Amino acid sequence: MNQTIKSKEEKYRKWVVTLSIAIPLVVALLFGVNLPKLGFDVEPLSFLPPIYASINGITAIVLILAVVAIKKKKRKLHEGLMKSAILLSVMFLGMYVAYHMTSESTKFGGDGMIKYVYYFILITHIILSITIIPFVLITYVRALLTKFDEHKKIARIAFPLWLYVAVTGVVVYLMISPYYG
Repeated sequence: MNQTIKSKEEKYRKWVVTLSIAIPLVVALLFGVNLPKLGFDVEPLSFLPPIYASINGITAIVLILAVVAIKKKKRKLHEGLMKSAILLSVMFLGMYVAYHMTSESTKFGGDGMIKYVYYFILITHIILSITIIPFVLITYVRALLTKFDEHKKIARIAFPLWLYVAVTGVVVYLMISPYYG
């Protein structure tokens, strides 16, 4: 491997580690900030949950289309779709944080077995949404460095995890939406 690629790889590795730690920490910190409770006169962004849930659904579709594209050897289409999936995920995250900074968290109101199903889906969604960050970033970096064999290996792990996170984001929204105030 030439020195330029090694240098780029090291630079990207630092960014992957930094972002994989910083994103969950910043989201957790901001999630705990409620602007109205801090005295800020802001309107709750209560219109956002169906929008960011829809973005999750679109992300799932884009991920599937990206896999179909690469299987058909349409590399440029695959690349564009994957960049779109990353952008959609960033948009989701921004809206999600903005909603929770301006609104009270909604409690799930279901009883019985459905409550356990909801919390199982929610907890696995949250854990995997954190876990997926380095997988997506490493997969993307390997593509940037044209290390396609390595890219393909990790993409086989990243894809189903990311798809699960996107789909369960929609499921969580649908399950909790009757309880929004």
